[in-house]
Amino acid sequence: QVQLVESGGGLVQAGGSLRLSCVVSLKFGSIGPMAWHRQAPGKQRELVAAITRGSITNYVDSVKGRFTISRDNAKNTVYLQMNSLKPEDTAVYYCKAVINGIRDYWGQGTQVTVSS
Repeated sequence: QVQLVESGGGLVQAGGSLRLSCVVSLKFGSIGPMAWHRQAPGKQRELVAAITRGSITNYVDSVKGRFTISRDNAKNTVYLQMNSLKPEDTAVYYCKAVINGIRDYWGQGTQVTVSS
């Protein structure tokens, strides 16, 4: 059984920072690539940032230079450091992990609200 639990969302003013965390719980298997996605009201879910097990990263253009994805393999945890937040970053942020190279698992999401 696999479970992803996100934390760290909240309300912040424009220009502020938040750090999201996602812990993966599993009894057996390996965690491959991990990613953060987000979904704003009325919009499709989009990839924000992704990271391989070897910490190769990629970002959507709108967050480059402001967000940093990282992971701690020993803790089965992925992080998203979000700086210089903008109102357009407001969304529900979801963590995703590829388990055993064959299946995606998602967390329940954490709300991030940036006020202007």
